[in-house]
Amino acid sequence: MSTVATDLAAPPTPQRSGWSELWLKEDWWAIWLGLGIVLAALVLFTQGASIGWLAVTPPKWSSFDQLGAHFAGNLGRYAAQFAVWLVLFGAGIAALGHKVRDFALAFVFLYLLAVAIFALGQWDQAAKYNLEPPLVALALGLVLSNLLGLPRWLDAGFRVEFYIKTGIVLLGATLPFTLIVWAGPVAIGQASVISIATFLVIYFVAVKLGLDRRLAATLGVGGAVCGVSAAIAVAGAVGAKREHAPIAITLVIGWAIVMIFVLPLVARVLQLPAGVAGAWIGSSEFADAAGLAAAQAYGDLAGHVDGIAGTADQSIFAFTLMKVVGRDVWIGIWALVLAVIATTRWEKTGIDRRIDAGEIWRRFPKFVIGFLVASLIVTLVATQHGMADFDKTVKPALVNPVKDLRSWAFIFCFLSIGLTTRFRELAAAGRKPFIAFTSGVVVNVVLGFLLSAVMFAGYWSGLAR
Repeated sequence: MSTVATDLAAPPTPQRSGWSELWLKEDWWAIWLGLGIVLAALVLFTQGASIGWLAVTPPKWSSFDQLGAHFAGNLGRYAAQFAVWLVLFGAGIAALGHKVRDFALAFVFLYLLAVAIFALGQWDQAAKYNLEPPLVALALGLVLSNLLGLPRWLDAGFRVEFYIKTGIVLLGATLPFTLIVWAGPVAIGQASVISIATFLVIYFVAVKLGLDRRLAATLGVGGAVCGVSAAIAVAGAVGAKREHAPIAITLVIGWAIVMIFVLPLVARVLQLPAGVAGAWIGSSEFADAAGLAAAQAYGDLAGHVDGIAGTADQSIFAFTLMKVVGRDVWIGIWALVLAVIATTRWEKTGIDRRIDAGEIWRRFPKFVIGFLVASLIVTLVATQHGMADFDKTVKPALVNPVKDLRSWAFIFCFLSIGLTTRFRELAAAGRKPFIAFTSGVVVNVVLGFLLSAVMFAGYWSGLAR
């Protein structure tokens, strides 16, 4: 079995119901942490202060003397930031039943690497040598985990899903709710076409190749929605065999890593506007973390590479609207539909429980709620200010610090992907599942490009302007 993180390698956690979900599920902890940071930033802002002191990041630099002076003068801020991250994530880790000691030791290693990568990305020659932090983080992680080798216990701190979900909630505070409402119908419509078409292709190719329908369904939803989470959810919903979810996860991760490098490269060759490229990546990638790495890497080129129009925010916003708002919400829908089909049409699946409409809520990615709430909070603040006042006061004191903290969460995630991916484990998925899933890759990439760069190019290229 292959995964990009320890929490994905473990078997699906038992179904939680009732109020206990609020402190026993990762999605909810990501909401509490993300919204807690946003609300803390808001309270400080209303008091005439800012969370910016804690949201320290390396500045642009051209010499090691400049960089060294920055770290010497801000060592206390970095120490405080590290402590806050450690306490926040550590509390969630403890509540989720994992060993805090192992997490803490591993997080020290992760944070120090993140600081180095962040600093490298701020070098004034970084764009010239394509040293975008997301790709550097991923590549460094892959080298360390596959060529040098790391102790397995360190995986306790490489919580890909936890970091990405928290980062996405923080992302909501930097993405206006009005933009979500405006682009939402386009994102939902495009995502629906992608999700249905990709699932049908993978499923029918898999069945045609003689694979079990339950495996075919797991592969199909893994490619059609959001990868690992979707594969686990649907494998449980249809009563798949123990080995089915790991096969789907292996293929999801393998192709997701390939796409992190391929999609930004092709988009750069085609000189796609940042918003269009972000939407294409959101249509074509199979995992939130991997897709966000690709979208941010391409967004970093906007304004620095001739021919690439737009801004870094446009790439990230378009990806988020397509992937998080558009495709991820299909998890519950597919889980419900396929569970009903499995219990009524297929042979014995091992499911002995009644499926009801509540399945959509149980499978729904809850962190999306936090993303929307964070967006609404900052949007309500923005309505109290004119554009000039927003740019002068709200953005630098409230939005930008949250954006910087979001960047830290994303770097933790991108590093964790590489640090927990072992190529020797990306092996025995089998030829037939590979062929079936790869057929979905072709659909995602081609159909996603046509919808993003041709049919809806006007929407995505003008996003957030």
